[in-house]
Amino acid sequence: ISKEGDLFEVPISVAKMSALVETTIDDEDDDDDEENGGGGGAEIPLPNVKGAVLAKVIEYCTHYTNVEEMTAISTPLKSSKIEEVVQQWYADYVKVEQVLLFELVTAANFMDIKPLLDLTCFAVSVLIKGKSAEEIRKIFNISSDFTPEDEAQVREENKWCEKP
Repeated sequence: ISKEGDLFEVPISVAKMSALVETTIDDEDDDDDEENGGGGGAEIPLPNVKGAVLAKVIEYCTHYTNVEEMTAISTPLKSSKIEEVVQQWYADYVKVEQVLLFELVTAANFMDIKPLLDLTCFAVSVLIKGKSAEEIRKIFNISSDFTPEDEAQVREENKWCEKP
């Protein structure tokens, strides 16, 4: 059940990609064993995940479970091109608006879906690679703690570590 109360029916094999959901299902199964033989059809509230984001998470988990597992993303990364590290479907999956990408990172983390978290974090790393501190602050909507004078002083003190 999404943040808005939308109900998504998902096969148990797909839902169990989420360690959070798997633990919840297993706990409910333990509670229900004596009464009716298991907790099939359990409703699991996910108050931190919007419906549109949950639909996208389910799309990923369904593809991963029923079509093709994603190639594991190992570090150090072999390439900064997503399609050279994982299959094309997964590379296309993370070609979404930045806001949705960040929401997918948050949902994958909350729901504890490691392969999705790895993929979305990789996509974010590709997004910020080669960007200046100012550009990264804009991407993450972070305000600078430094006054322009402070920033100039820090840059001067650390000139030695910047590229020529």
